Amino acid sequence: MHIADFNVGMLGASGIVGGMIGIAAGAALSISLQGRDQVVACFFGDGASNQGVLYEVMNMSALWRLPIIYVCENNQFAEYSRWRDQSASEGIASRGQCFGIPGEVIDGMDVVAVYESATRAVERARKGDGPSLLEAVTYRFEGHHVGDVKPSYRTQEEVDLWKKKDPIKCLGARLLNDGFASEAALAEIERLAQGVVVEAVQFGMKSPFPEVEEVGDHVYS
Repeated sequence: MHIADFNVGMLGASGIVGGMIGIAAGAALSISLQGRDQVVACFFGDGASNQGVLYEVMNMSALWRLPIIYVCENNQFAEYSRWRDQSASEGIASRGQCFGIPGEVIDGMDVVAVYESATRAVERARKGDGPSLLEAVTYRFEGHHVGDVKPSYRTQEEVDLWKKKDPIKCLGARLLNDGFASEAALAEIERLAQGVVVEAVQFGMKSPFPEVEEVGDHVYS
């Protein structure tokens, strides 16, 4: 979750729920002022969609026609609460209407649908038409944290039903059916991906803890 790689334009995440929403607006303003053709994708969950900062920056972004796409990953749960139990509106995609921001509800488990929707939003931003709001309806398979192993707020039957829509498996089946990939090719991709994960975990486990003297590094400019 809290990862960053400035080399590929990934600014990272804020430890404050919804904190990255304001940061993303600043990045979009920077792009606009410098006349670049980049577009900011701001990701947040259904819980963060209730933070006031979202409405503040959507107003600013629409007013200044900033090149930004607000992507709400509605995975049904904000920590331990179902999103419908804490949201008065029927959906999240419609919340930008008062600012003139078009909203779209998409199947967040469908890779192609997400790609096509994002493509339209990027084109809109690059034309200078301002931000878009996408609500990707998806599901959180695991608990909110490592200790949240057997959540009491949902049933195993519900989890199993959503797992049948696993986007990786569904895309693999689609590639096979459409003749774009073979089972051997997909198996090799999975093997390579698992190898990268294992290598990363081993690197982390073998790495020494940072020195105490480094605690202040990169904290203040």
